[in-house]
Amino acid sequence: MHFRSSRILGPLFILLASSLVSLANEPYDFVLRKGRIIDGTGNPAIHADLAVKEGRIATIGKVAGHGKQEWDVSGLVVAPGFIDVHTHAEDVEDRPLAENFLHMGVTTLILGNCGTSALNIGGFFKNMEALTFSPNIATLVGHGTIRSRAMRGSSQRPPTEAELEQMKALVHQGMKEGALGLSTGLIYMPGVFAKTEEIIELAKVASADDGIYATHQRSESGEIFNSLNEIITIAREARIRVEISHLKLSGPANWNQADKVLELIESARAEGLDITEDQYPYTASSTGMSQLVPDNIKEGGHARFLERLGNAEAKAKCFEEMKATLNKRKSPDYSYAVIASYKADPSLNGLNIAQASEKTRGGSSIDEQIETVLEIEKKGGASGIFHGMSDADLETFMRHPNTMFASDSGVRRLNADVPHPRGYGTNARVLGTYVREKKVLRLEDAIRRMTSLPATTFHLTDRGQLREHAMADIAVFDPETVADNSTYKDPHHYATGFKYVFVNGVLVIENDKHTGARPGMILRRRTEPR
Repeated sequence: MHFRSSRILGPLFILLASSLVSLANEPYDFVLRKGRIIDGTGNPAIHADLAVKEGRIATIGKVAGHGKQEWDVSGLVVAPGFIDVHTHAEDVEDRPLAENFLHMGVTTLILGNCGTSALNIGGFFKNMEALTFSPNIATLVGHGTIRSRAMRGSSQRPPTEAELEQMKALVHQGMKEGALGLSTGLIYMPGVFAKTEEIIELAKVASADDGIYATHQRSESGEIFNSLNEIITIAREARIRVEISHLKLSGPANWNQADKVLELIESARAEGLDITEDQYPYTASSTGMSQLVPDNIKEGGHARFLERLGNAEAKAKCFEEMKATLNKRKSPDYSYAVIASYKADPSLNGLNIAQASEKTRGGSSIDEQIETVLEIEKKGGASGIFHGMSDADLETFMRHPNTMFASDSGVRRLNADVPHPRGYGTNARVLGTYVREKKVLRLEDAIRRMTSLPATTFHLTDRGQLREHAMADIAVFDPETVADNSTYKDPHHYATGFKYVFVNGVLVIENDKHTGARPGMILRRRTEPR
């Protein structure tokens, strides 16, 4: 019997061995040869090959096998694709190639920030998957979005018990459908009227599903320490991980306190709270011009806003509040605020409020500038760029090991309006200006802030590192030439220096040109049993 079994098993063994040899000799999808591999962990670079098969990294080292495609990347950095943790890229539905992001090495976008998201997360994901798109996409649930739905526009009060329960149900539904957590925009309507207790109750729902809380905090200027203490309270009471969005100190009156801000965050971390932060590498912010207008005059919608402006007493009070805000931030006028996109009169795009006032009203006194701001709001509003941060504070925040980088941008449409350059240049600016030129960061550390740190913070599985079996999101760039070419005056230029960018193992950027490929995936919250 033993002899007969050997006669049968022998050929089977030979056949199996032959199959294994055949599989071993099967070519990789592609191989990057002789690259400077920076794996995303912060470890020093190594010089090695990297092979990809079926959308995942197959091996890193001396690759003996061959690829269906091979590229010699000598002298180039091979890094994980960058993760932008704070975008407003819901418009990827209209521009699914997301070229401004991919041209600067960004392969994953996190949407739903500042309290604004799709209301139906599952429906949004389904639509995107039917559409197909170039980068990977994840989202948060926006507090402002669900508050508007539950409270039907009546926002200047706490929610009723029934409204709060509806909000909690909407957060839970979003988490169930794959959202990464909850976001707030506490300077925006309607979030500005939400009390800390309301946020805690909703954050508890996200926390129960292992979500994160990302916040555009209540103040980034004179009340920032009160605002940070609120964040710490929410983290503690809701037992939730927290990401502070685009950390900054706005207005000259608030400069030179970055160390104190970081000390407060570090004291919370020492307590055991998980708090991280992100920033964009620019000293100007960008948001709606409506932020220059007091919240109480805008509450209740546009009709109520117009009604109040028609009341002499209410309008006079508005003027007083706007002048007081200027004095508080130590700004002589509104020349720090530049119009980026104004549909009612595009000829004003690129002008600051003082210049726009001179053009439209023939004068630029403070009163005339305030009238200009209110007129813009009357005619549907505008987006703006606000110059108000210091380089020293920016670099102090940048040096902190838990600071990530984010564009705070949507998908750019070439030559439309005069938007903030961060939507075209953020990651390239970090690599070119702050690593190569100013040497604020080591290259390996800068890449860690764009890759493994975001992936770990937002629990994105198999992203953010170059290691075997991880998804093949890869950015290949020249560290000596990588550059942001977008400026405040002339923003519409893609970043350059990215030789190749891959999403899920598919080439999307080659020699600074988009290939047209749309291999992006929806990245849903991990839902495996805990």
